[in-house]
Parts: sequence; C-alpha cells; structure tokens
Amino acid sequence: MSRIAYVNGQYVPHLSAAVHIEDRGYQFSDGVYEVIAIHHGKLIDMDGHMERLTRSLSELEIAWPVGPRSLDMIIRQVIRRNRIRDGIVYLQITRGVAPRNHAYPAHHDSALVVTAKRFPPFDFDAANKGVDVITTPEIRWQRRDIKTVSLLGNCMAKEKAARAGAYEAWFVEDDGMVTEGTASNAWIVTAEGKLVTRNTSNSILNGITRLSVLKIAGEYGVEFVERAFSLEEAKSAKEAFVSSTTSFVKPVLHIDGDPVGDGKVGALSAKLLAYYGEHMKAQAA
Repeated sequence: MSRIAYVNGQYVPHLSAAVHIEDRGYQFSDGVYEVIAIHHGKLIDMDGHMERLTRSLSELEIAWPVGPRSLDMIIRQVIRRNRIRDGIVYLQITRGVAPRNHAYPAHHDSALVVTAKRFPPFDFDAANKGVDVITTPEIRWQRRDIKTVSLLGNCMAKEKAARAGAYEAWFVEDDGMVTEGTASNAWIVTAEGKLVTRNTSNSILNGITRLSVLKIAGEYGVEFVERAFSLEEAKSAKEAFVSSTTSFVKPVLHIDGDPVGDGKVGALSAKLLAYYGEHMKAQAA
C-alpha cells in the first residue's frame, strides 16, 4: 500500500507530496515540528506534544494553520489512511509561502504537512542492550527550547556519531557542560543513585519523553534533580541514558569510548525503561 500524506488541506500520495519553492520552511527553516509515537494504534503523550507545539508556534509568532481539534482529526486520519499500528507521525507547520525576505511577511497563511511511518513494535529487550554516545562541541543557536525545523547542527553531529559507530552525540558547551543529544535528552545517575538531567532553559529542548520519565521517576520514588552536569561528571557517573519519542529510554554504555560505570546497562536505567513501557501500554489500552 502506498503511503498517504496530508499537505495543506489535501491527502495526497506520499511520493508526489510537495510544497511551494518559496515556502519559508524550505528557504529559511521558518517552521516547527513534532514527532509523536504510535503504539498499538494509539498516540503516546499526545497532550504534551500539542502543548509544546503551541509554545513553539507562539515563540515564533506563527499562526495555527487549522485549529487544535482539526489538527488532531487530521493526524488521526493520516494514521488511519496509512494503516499504522506502531510507528510515528510527523507534523510540520511553517510560516507558509511568501516572496523571499528575511523579515516576516505582514500576513501569512501557515502551511501544514502531516506524514506517518510504520515501525516494528518497540523492542524493549533490544533497547535494554544499551548504546554508545560520543561528544561534540555545542555549535547551535541559543533558542534550542523551540522545536524548529532548523536542524543542521544536529545533523552534522549525528553524522559524526554515525561515522564513529555511535548511536548518538551529546553536545558539550565551552565550559564542559553537557546540553543534550542531537535528537534526545541526556541523563546520568550519580554514584549516590540520584537521577540527573539538564534543567529546562533555552539551552535544551524540553523533551516530552523527558517529562514523562521525570513523572514516572516521581511516581516510583526515584530521587532526581534537574541541573546541568559536566562531561567529566557524566564519564564518572554510575549510569547514563538517553530519552526521546523514538528512543524511549536507551541506556548508554560508553561515552567517547570510555565505559559508563561498569560498561553495562545500569539497574535504574533498566527499571525506567520498563516503567516507561508500562506508561506506553497504559495509554494504548
């Protein structure tokens, strides 16, 4: 079955889906996006994604292309038309088409694209085997709290990780502090067993899975703190892991080739992965 995409009011074959060459998302990365997991036919953490989308649009002064309720219906229709049971839905909103000019147009009609992609059901056993990460200098802009489509710095770092045989790259600021991964939030577990992740600011994207993990940690009595941590602290940590919509919770075994803890999946990381699995199952029930 051929894939179906939604583009500015029409459901079209994915292969022929297109936008105007003067769409500001294409010319200026003037747009935002969300990626939402689909588990057993249900959208995971949908409310959180919509809240973040609302914030991103507001920060960039981009108008909603359709109302939130209509967008929800479009998303579910794209999932239905593509017969997705497990996978992701991707939605992108740009400032739309306007003559090329760096300044915002006086008036704009926002553009909306929604696609869905099938993935195999998430393999929690495979995820529990752990991954490696490398580090790279933080070179991106100063509004990383907005989920913008401007991702070239992330792409460069992800390519660096791929060439090194690593799953992810963590960005490190000039002062040695870790911000986040190219497509994930970064976490460590201290020698005392405390869970640590970077506090929210314009330095990181406030991941929806990050928020869910913090909530789950609180529910299960796991002590945590939101603060910056250094690369040195991460390399001497008891455990580390990454979280994202597509990674869920993935334990980190090595950072820049150095083992984290004993170089094996940590007990707390494994527990949080299992707890997050229950969180997903509850939403899909």
